[in-house]
Amino acid sequence: MMWARLIVGVGGSGVGLRASRAGLERVVGAACAGRRQQQRQASSTEAAVRKTPLFEFHKKHGGKMVEFAGWSMPVQYKDSHIASHMHTREHCSIFDVSHMLQTKVHGKDRVKFLESLVVADVEELKDNQGTLTLFINEKGGIIDDLIVTKTDQGYLYVVSNAGCADKDSALLKARLAEFKAAGLDVELEFLDEALVALQGPTMSRVLQEGLKDDLSKLTFMTSTLTSVFGIPGCRLTRCGYTGEDGVEISVPQSRIVELTEKLLSNSEVKLAGLAARDSLRLEAGLCLYGNDIDESTTPVEASLVWTIGKRRRQTKDFPGADIIVPQIKAKATRKRVGLVSDGPPVRQHTPILSPDGQVIGNVTSGCPSPCLKKNIAMGYVDAAFAKNGTVIQVEIRKKNQPATVSKMPFVPTNYFSG
Repeated sequence: MMWARLIVGVGGSGVGLRASRAGLERVVGAACAGRRQQQRQASSTEAAVRKTPLFEFHKKHGGKMVEFAGWSMPVQYKDSHIASHMHTREHCSIFDVSHMLQTKVHGKDRVKFLESLVVADVEELKDNQGTLTLFINEKGGIIDDLIVTKTDQGYLYVVSNAGCADKDSALLKARLAEFKAAGLDVELEFLDEALVALQGPTMSRVLQEGLKDDLSKLTFMTSTLTSVFGIPGCRLTRCGYTGEDGVEISVPQSRIVELTEKLLSNSEVKLAGLAARDSLRLEAGLCLYGNDIDESTTPVEASLVWTIGKRRRQTKDFPGADIIVPQIKAKATRKRVGLVSDGPPVRQHTPILSPDGQVIGNVTSGCPSPCLKKNIAMGYVDAAFAKNGTVIQVEIRKKNQPATVSKMPFVPTNYFSG
C-alpha cells in the first residue's frame, strides 16, 4: 500500500516509489547527462528490464524511461519535474505503479496467515478497509511496507513494493508451506493486473465521471470492486503515495491503455513519473523502502509505531515482537525525523551533526521542496536530538550547514475522510 531527489536528481512499498532511491538517483543523474547518453543506456538495458503494460504508451507520450527496481519506468515526461509535481498538488496526475506486487490471500485462515507475518491487526479491519502495515523479521527489522485490504469478496488484497517483490513472494510462499503442513486453509494468488494511481485535489471530479457509484462514499483507505469508465472488475482503493486525495486502480492489463486514455481526455489530468512521485512523497513525510526503512530498522525507530495494532502489542504474536514491544515502552535510542534547511540541497547519506559538530545520525532522503521553496529531508538521529524545533547541523561538501528538526508531513496532507 504508498512514492526525486534533486529536482532533477530524484530520488519508496509502497502502499508506495518503493525501491531504492539510490538507484533512482543514479538513473536520473544519467538522464541529466545528455539525451544521447540516455538513449544509449535505454537501448542497452531495455531488453534486460521488465516492462509494464504501459511501456509503449509512456514512450509515445514522451516518457523518459529509466531502470527502477528491475523495471523500465518513466522518470518524467515533457513537463519539468517541478511542473509535474505542482500539477499534482493543484490538479491531478496519473502514475503507473504496475511494477508493484499485487497478491490475493484466500482461505478461511487467511487473516491468521497474514498476521503471522505483519504487525497490523488485520482481524479488526472492516470489510473493504485497508491499512499500511509491515513485514517484520525475527530481529524486529522491516522487510517491507505494504497495504493490506480486507475485502468483502472472501480474500485479502495486498500491494507491496516492486523492489521487494522477490523476497516478499518468497516470504509468503515459505509461510504458506508451513500453514499447509499444519493443515490450515490458505491459498496465494499473485496477480498480473495493471495498477495506476490517480492523485490530486481534482481526482474525485475526474473519476466520478467514469463511475456509477458515489465516490464520496469511498473514504481514505477503503476499497471497492467496480467498473471504471465501462471497464468491469477494477479494484478501486482510495489511497496513494503523494499526500493528496487519490486512488489506486487495479485493472486488467488488456484495458489499461484504454483507461489511461480516458482519464487523460480530461484536461485536469497529466502523466507524471518517478521524479515527481518521489518529491511528493517526501513532502508528505512518507518512507521509501531501502532508504528510510530497511531490515536494520525497527518500526519504533522509524516512527511507525502506529502501524502496530493494540491487540498485537498485547499478544506479541508477530515476528520480532520480543524486541519491538519493549522498545515501544523504553523508547528507541534513535528516531526518524524530518529536517528543514536553506542553502545547498541535503542528500541521502549526508551526516547529521549536533550543534558542537558530533555525528548524531545521517540523512536517508532529501530534496528541495517545490512547494516550500526550501530543502527538506528525513533521517535518523540520536533520540536526544529528535524533538521538533531542535537546531542541528548537516555536513554538505565538508561544510556544516544549520538545519532544524521538523514535524512531518512537511506539506499538509489532503486524504479524504468523508
